[in-house]
Amino acid sequence: MKILILGGDGYLGWPTAMHFAAAGDEVWVADNFAKRKWELEDGIEPLLPIPTLHRRVQRWNGMNAGAPVRMKVGDLTNHRFVYNLLREVGPEVIVHYGEQPSAPYSMQGRTAAVMTQQNNVVGNLNLLFAMQRHCPDAHLVKLGTMGEYGTPNIDIEEGWLDVEHNGRTDRVLFPKKAGSFYHLSKVHDSHNIEFACRVWGMRATDLNQGVVYGIDTDQTMLHPELRTSFHYDHVFGTVLNRFLVQACIGVPLTVYGRGGQTRGFLNIRDTLACVDLAARNPAESGEFRIFNQFTEQFSIGRLAEMVVAAGTRAGLAVTVAHLDNPRVEAEEHYFNAKHTKLPDLGLQPTLLTDAVIDQMLATVREQVDRVDPDIIAPQIRWAGGDISAPNR
Repeated sequence: MKILILGGDGYLGWPTAMHFAAAGDEVWVADNFAKRKWELEDGIEPLLPIPTLHRRVQRWNGMNAGAPVRMKVGDLTNHRFVYNLLREVGPEVIVHYGEQPSAPYSMQGRTAAVMTQQNNVVGNLNLLFAMQRHCPDAHLVKLGTMGEYGTPNIDIEEGWLDVEHNGRTDRVLFPKKAGSFYHLSKVHDSHNIEFACRVWGMRATDLNQGVVYGIDTDQTMLHPELRTSFHYDHVFGTVLNRFLVQACIGVPLTVYGRGGQTRGFLNIRDTLACVDLAARNPAESGEFRIFNQFTEQFSIGRLAEMVVAAGTRAGLAVTVAHLDNPRVEAEEHYFNAKHTKLPDLGLQPTLLTDAVIDQMLATVREQVDRVDPDIIAPQIRWAGGDISAPNR
């Protein structure tokens, strides 16, 4: 395939590029490096140093581990860049990761919320119009989020819901109850893509992804310069990463509220497998597919228990502290989300076993001197934004 990966410098974008290149596909990546800028603005950085995309592409192309990766630098909110990119590349598949990816970042205040929506929604719209112009038969594989659904008190279907009202029936997109301005931007993306498929006959797969953990893939382990990012901070970090770092530096695991919040999770290796399955089994013309992309679901409290147990196995004394929840979300809730379509295509899950957690903990312990403890505690409150920058 000729595949274009938008957001190719990111946590998922770079491993995805190497994954397809290793399979012999023709791979292009594009990025504007905005996330590196946002990290600098908030004074945070990944646990492991990440070379520039230029350097990683150079390293990959020099290793003869697969097909070369070609790169372009530009911003998706610049429609001229997007049109020119699609005209030059002529992709068969477009994997779209190129968006602001953090709920906390979007909740810092007005500036961050507006930027998130403009960046994500406008960039996605530019992409849809450029596809219509230059590659209308291409298959769009778009990274969505399970956070679009929220935590409804009914089973979450895979994107669509059959409803009966006043004796009539219809099939509609599953109702969305997003939990942040970031998640709302993904909802808007989904509606815009569905409209483009319905009206223009485009083909698209929306991957409503759970929380991803892990940094090791077959390709990232080939050389240190091919690694991807591990964030544990309060803006871009994920809960399991945060717990592992806290366990290693000897501070209590910060569980927000009672820890009853439940979410879907998956290993980064499964993200690559899911994107691969979606790309190689494309949607039909005019079809808007939605796959719920996760393999397991855990409560935050259960994750904390698993990290405490991993710490015990490693000889660490790990404790738990319950903080006032900085987010506005239910402490306890029903959560039963369907996720059968990717397994039906052949997904073989990589589960969060003790061995996986132990390996992640060992990786963090090797880099513990690089941990900045000042960037872990929550500083952004959903009801009041960033307490240190109220006008953002």
